[in-house]
Amino acid sequence: MFGPILIFDSGIGGLSIFDEIRKVLPDQDCCYLFDNARLPYGELEESVLIKGCVELICEQALKIDASLVVVACNSASTLVLPGLRERLSIPIVGVVPAIKPAAKLSIARHIGLLATPGTIKRSYTRELIEQFADGCKVELFGSSELVMLAEAKLAGESVDLIKLRAQLEPIRQSKLDTLVLGCTHFPIIASEMQQILGNGVKLLDSGVAIAQRVVFLLNEFSLDKVVDNRTKNLTAIYTTAEISAGLTTRLAEKGFTKIVSRSSANLG
Repeated sequence: MFGPILIFDSGIGGLSIFDEIRKVLPDQDCCYLFDNARLPYGELEESVLIKGCVELICEQALKIDASLVVVACNSASTLVLPGLRERLSIPIVGVVPAIKPAAKLSIARHIGLLATPGTIKRSYTRELIEQFADGCKVELFGSSELVMLAEAKLAGESVDLIKLRAQLEPIRQSKLDTLVLGCTHFPIIASEMQQILGNGVKLLDSGVAIAQRVVFLLNEFSLDKVVDNRTKNLTAIYTTAEISAGLTTRLAEKGFTKIVSRSSANLG
């Protein structure tokens, strides 16, 4: 039997990727590891982010004998993939902002990228825009506040629409017609964002593409075999001492049967 897929994020944003993976691989074991002790990643120094992520992911991947790792975080993906690929021999999948499909979809040739400040400022993001959005007007919008609004929603709180509207006002004023959600947290509040931005703005994220890539790699490396007639193992591990009751409930609703702190996890 092959090991589970390890899905990693700074918080619960990677659950938007988890949901898409579960749609196409409903019988696959998954371990969801979220580094909520250092949330949000978009404001961390690059050297701190790289060292912490590589150590945390490698430790857990080896502990659970993971078949594949998904770095379900845009901020981390722009930095940590080389270090992970040096230390792990299994496939590593990162998240790339959907600049290319957005440029193809935009009728007005006017698109936006909404991401964390860290993702916005990195040269990798600029290179994506230069490579795939030539001929388009591209506006960049950075926000860490939206990360926390998404975290609050999944913990059972109502989305603060006043705060959300304030964050989205520059986008509303820009008159763009296609917006890339360049943080895996943002699809969690996509319905509220659409309500504020209106149906004239198309929202794009990378969730479906990442799930398709995972399926391809599992097939490519013959890692897609699961054992039938058994209980599927879905584990969530967090790095703080505890999480809210609301978040625990939401994780259980998504099928996670083991929800533990990293300090108390015994998955070896």
